Parts: sequence; C-alpha cells; structure tokens
Amino acid sequence: MSLARLVDYLDWRCRTARNVGRIRSHQIASGQVMGGSGRVTLNDVAAASGVSRATVSFVLNDDPRQTISAATRERVRQAARELGYVPHGLARALREGASRVVVLNIDWGLEGNYSHSFIRGLDGELAAHDHVLLVHHGHHSPRSTQQVLDAITPRAVIRFAEPYLTGHDLDDRGGGWKDGLAAHAALQIRHLAERGHACVALALPDTETPLADVRLRFAARTAERLGLAAPVPFVVPRPRTAGARAIEELRTTHPDVTAVAAFNDDVALRTLTAVHDLGLTVPGDLAVIGYDDTEYGALITPALTTVHIDAEAHGRLAARAALGLDTTGLEPVPARVIVRDSV
Repeated sequence: MSLARLVDYLDWRCRTARNVGRIRSHQIASGQVMGGSGRVTLNDVAAASGVSRATVSFVLNDDPRQTISAATRERVRQAARELGYVPHGLARALREGASRVVVLNIDWGLEGNYSHSFIRGLDGELAAHDHVLLVHHGHHSPRSTQQVLDAITPRAVIRFAEPYLTGHDLDDRGGGWKDGLAAHAALQIRHLAERGHACVALALPDTETPLADVRLRFAARTAERLGLAAPVPFVVPRPRTAGARAIEELRTTHPDVTAVAAFNDDVALRTLTAVHDLGLTVPGDLAVIGYDDTEYGALITPALTTVHIDAEAHGRLAARAALGLDTTGLEPVPARVIVRDSV
C-alpha cells in the first residue's frame, strides 16, 4: 500500500470512528442502548459511513445489481459492525413477503438419531443461506400450524417424515427403496436373513406411532423378496415385567422365531432385558437387532447390533427444496449395520 493510500485509509478510519462515537453518545443520552427501546438503524450506519441510506441498504443486502466500489462496501460493513447493526426481521419479512425462518414440525415419538442428524443437516444448510430453523415438537393440527404461520410468517413449514404420515411411503426424498426408510428397514431384515434366521419377529413400541404400520409393511415386503415367512409383529410394553411376559408369549405362540428386529434401539434394549429376565441368552436363544443406533446400545452386554442412519444429507436436501434451490450434488450416505454381539 502506498503512503498516500495509507494516509487516506487512516483518515477514513478516524472519521468513521468519530461518527460511530457521536452516534453511540446520542444513543446513550436518549436511552437507546443497554436495555433501551431503540435500535441501530440504516440511517445510523449511513451517517457513520458517510453514504446514503439507500447505499447502506444495497450493501447490507448484497444487491448484485448495484455497482458500488469495494472500498465503499467495506466502509459500510465496518460501520455496521462497530455500531452493532442487526437487520430488523419484521421489516425484512414485509419486504420479502416472508421471514427467513423455516419451521420443522416433528411429532412426539419420532425423535432419535435419524431425526437428530436430519435436523443437524437442515439447520446447517439453512444457516448457509441466511435462514433460521425453528423446531416445533409435539402433536400438530391445522390450527397449530396456522398459529405459527400467523405469528412469524415462515419461509416454509416442513413436516418431519411427511410422506409416511400421509400415506406416500415411497415419495420420501431419500428414494424409498434406494436410501429411504424402505431401504433401511430392508437392511435390518436382510442382515438377519444372511445369518440364517428364516423366521423373524418385529418388536414394536407400546406407544402409538404412525410409522409402525409402515415399518411392518416394508419388513413384510422384504421378507417376501428373500423367501422368508412374514415377520410376526408384537409389542414390547413397559414396565419390565410386562416386556418379559411379551417375549414369553412370543416364544410360546411362535416357537420358530429365532430373531427379533426391533422398531428402534429403545425397543431393542427392552427386548434384551426381557430375554435376560427369562433366563435366556442373546443371541443363543434369540437374536436381536436394533434400529437407529443410539449410544446406549454399545454400553450393554451383549452389545446391540443395530442399523445406523446418517440423515444429514436428507436434512440438507429438505432445506434446499424448501428454499427453491438446486439439490444437485447432495447424496445421502447409505445406511449400514453396526455389527456387535446381539446377532
């Protein structure tokens, strides 16, 4: 940098600092900082950087249609940073027709490793495109969804596992039998079949979940393709003694069952406990495979064999679709079986 340019730069920094200081002094005097009701505005940034309010707006919104020099852009951004300028969300929403918030509705009972990695990908991709994720847990109705729409005018509302909750099982973004829920359910049954288990039971939770019927359907279709008998569905309830009774009844009514494919790791752990309480061994008397790979499966004896699914790419795909962006180049990581000691 030449001496003349260095002098000009230092002169600009001094003038900007004086302007920022003057604006800050005014804000303090009028109670606009440290808990006051005011906020730094575009006018404040314009005054501090010595440009028009319109120029500040163009720079902070990164408008590609404007020919503003790099030096001016940097001066505006520097003033905005030093003043602590934060864009007004409501004003932006009015301008753009919606806020930069995307809402994810997720029903109770659908939480797990899959949903956690899905949310991680969804949140990361939205943040990369200057949007914020709001996760709404619980039962969702048209009324509750409308309340959210009225309150924050979100850019989009995503319902977690919507294809399965609305009867469009193979329309998931993962591709159904390619790398969606159908493929993951098939992987679980196929792992048991490859280890010689021809008669399998499907252990379901004792709480109502819309995915139970879907999983049973996918498991039955997979068994048919593999030449196996249709999986036997049964519920592993709480408390512990009830779970043991369920396993005892399963072995009495279906003595040919040699393995259990669990709805998730939680149900698999209950199954392992019940088998132990009956004085039986895993996998000697009954093999058990989990689903969705929680950390607890590795901590018990025998350690739980389970299906691991990384849904981060699914979340990123959902984010791009919600924002109307190109989804090319995002490929979900195939699910895999984590082989431990229970099968």
